[in-house]
Amino acid sequence: MQSRFLSLSLRFILPLALVLGLSAFVVVPLVDDLTLRWFMRDLDARSQSLANALKEPMAEYLPAKSERRIMQLFDRALQDERLYAMAFCSPTGELLYKTRTYSDALGCGLGVDKAAKRPALINLPEGPVHVTDSPVEVDSQYFGRLILVHDMSFIERRSADTKRYIITMFAVLGIIISLITVFVAHLSWRNWLQAMKGMLRGELGPRPLHKNTSQDVMPLEGDLRALLHEITLERRTREDATYSWTPEKLRTLLHEELAGDEIIVVSNREPYMHARTGKGIEVQRPASGLVTAVEPVMRACSGTWVAHGSGSADRDTVDRNDRVPVPPTNPSYTLRRVWLTKEEEQGYYYGFANEGLWPLCHIAHVRPVFRSSDWEQYVEVNQRFADAVIKEARTDDPVVLVQDYHFALLPRMVREVLPKATIITFWHIPWPNPESFGICPWREELLEGLLGSTILGFHTPFHCKNFLETVDRYLETRIEHEASTISYGGKLTQVESYPISIAWPESSPERPSVADCRAQIRQELGLSADHLLGIGVDRLDYTKGIVERFQAVERMLEMYPALVGRFTMVQIAAPTRSSLDEYQNFEARVRSLVQRINNRFGNGSYQPVILKAEHHSSEQVDRYYRAADVCLVTSLHDGMNLVAKEFIASRDDERGVLILSQFTGAARELHEALIINPYHIEQGAESLYRALTMPEIEQRERMRSMRSLVRDFNIYRWAGRMLLDAARLRQRERISSKIRSHSRKSLRRVV
Repeated sequence: MQSRFLSLSLRFILPLALVLGLSAFVVVPLVDDLTLRWFMRDLDARSQSLANALKEPMAEYLPAKSERRIMQLFDRALQDERLYAMAFCSPTGELLYKTRTYSDALGCGLGVDKAAKRPALINLPEGPVHVTDSPVEVDSQYFGRLILVHDMSFIERRSADTKRYIITMFAVLGIIISLITVFVAHLSWRNWLQAMKGMLRGELGPRPLHKNTSQDVMPLEGDLRALLHEITLERRTREDATYSWTPEKLRTLLHEELAGDEIIVVSNREPYMHARTGKGIEVQRPASGLVTAVEPVMRACSGTWVAHGSGSADRDTVDRNDRVPVPPTNPSYTLRRVWLTKEEEQGYYYGFANEGLWPLCHIAHVRPVFRSSDWEQYVEVNQRFADAVIKEARTDDPVVLVQDYHFALLPRMVREVLPKATIITFWHIPWPNPESFGICPWREELLEGLLGSTILGFHTPFHCKNFLETVDRYLETRIEHEASTISYGGKLTQVESYPISIAWPESSPERPSVADCRAQIRQELGLSADHLLGIGVDRLDYTKGIVERFQAVERMLEMYPALVGRFTMVQIAAPTRSSLDEYQNFEARVRSLVQRINNRFGNGSYQPVILKAEHHSSEQVDRYYRAADVCLVTSLHDGMNLVAKEFIASRDDERGVLILSQFTGAARELHEALIINPYHIEQGAESLYRALTMPEIEQRERMRSMRSLVRDFNIYRWAGRMLLDAARLRQRERISSKIRSHSRKSLRRVV
């Protein structure tokens, strides 16, 4: 019986092994050729896409012969692991620019296989490469040819891996089939085949056909979602590396990607306020990092800014619809003011927002206070602003940019009336961990309001992670952590990090030089020309680490007495929320500390700390930035802190040192700053001394690197990335809807 069993098994297995071997012999060369053609087409598409992305920047840099900018552009593009080298040739065939990896053997004439009319595959001593060239032509002006060289060695490696995989697959397949065959034959000899057939028919634990089919079909949706997310990330990374963001590009993005003709911004603080003074009505710019960041975006995109009218003459300057064009000297967008009573402002702004949410999110050792009356005012004011947004919208699909923690409920309120709206909410302050946020009695309502957003942005990935974990803790939602999306109430919200920045200042002949600023500021302060100067610019807020900053100055003067009389710290501190007890107590503490330090180290007219607790215009602050030797940003907890970036942008002399708290979002980008723990007073003192004695060459190296980053990652990139992600999310929703519809139809056909 056993010999017959083996004979029957071999009679089936040997032909099977022969067929599988011949199949492998035929399939391997076909797969090898197919793999090569796939990769060649992929490289052709990559080359064309990259060339198109580089044309505009090249057209800007070539006329100016800016070799440094062009090489920086090349270096960013070379971050693609497959791109090996780049070069640019003039219309006459002269090799003008090239990367270090570009082979001299390529020259300017090998970019295209003339006979085949396709990109050339060339063997160099370093290995095979794929070469393409593309004309750089903008508005009918021909600048030359851009040559891209891709490394082909990875194709050989992957081809070898593919061969091994196919051979192994056929071998394993043969073994598996053989084992199954032997097992089935063995069962047939033991009369078990009938039992197996019964199990296959479902007689041993039947399951409905549609349930099995559902399990097979439904993973298709998840796979396609993952594929779409991968494509989105790849495209976004590529564009971030080569896209130069300007106001014009932002306008183009708004019209092309979102098909909108305006943006509606919502914030508590207005960008311009009108105040009565002895000279009449004057226009003032409030001290606000939010205004500093968002106002240039509105100038670029026009539209409407909805804000609380808090100026003493604001009502006198609006029309009958509470609107006023701004900026006053060159209007480019509309400011729509919303009026609040003293009781509403006290409950919504000073109460719930700044006595509750502000300390809750900053975790700055001040206990949050929550009152039911404040919450009621917060809900009512959010509804008031939502109604204003709805009234200002010209279509049912506006682009609404909601700013900060004052309007956590507004996105959901607008969504209920305008379901097609693209709502982008940016949370300018940190987001705490779930345990800390759980202190708030109305945590679920706040989260539901924020999830009315299409896009919800934070400064850092850490804050995004905290928010996702908070939602997971307190709401029943579907969270896709890889895609960073939350599905709630049938709507999808994308949660992303968008590090905010500033508008890079344009050069102006009216702007005083650094040398003039240094001389003028020191003369105004009664200091000598070589006196060392530190600058701090903050609102008078307990989260900014002003006390810790002054303590570091005091400790430095103790440790290095030679600097007494040679160094002065100027602190510009705009008063804020002065009606709250916490802020009154904090201001008294700051003034007491300044007086103590000045009494201890001052001498005659010399004061080591000068406190300017008053509002300063942006032009005045810029003069102090340019005059200072060091800028101190010592926040105890901060979302980003734009003072650090403003200081960097002001130093076109590439001098000065930035001391930056590790608890700011900016510390995750500006690695060349002196990063400190503001709670560690000795560390702050040592860093201040190091900054004041840092060699000029080191200052230049650090400042040059930070200036390059702030210039490229400007406020237009911040806004553009959010708008672009909003457009892609809408497109993904349409595709997902089609996928779900297709899946349901497939299930119905199977059933």
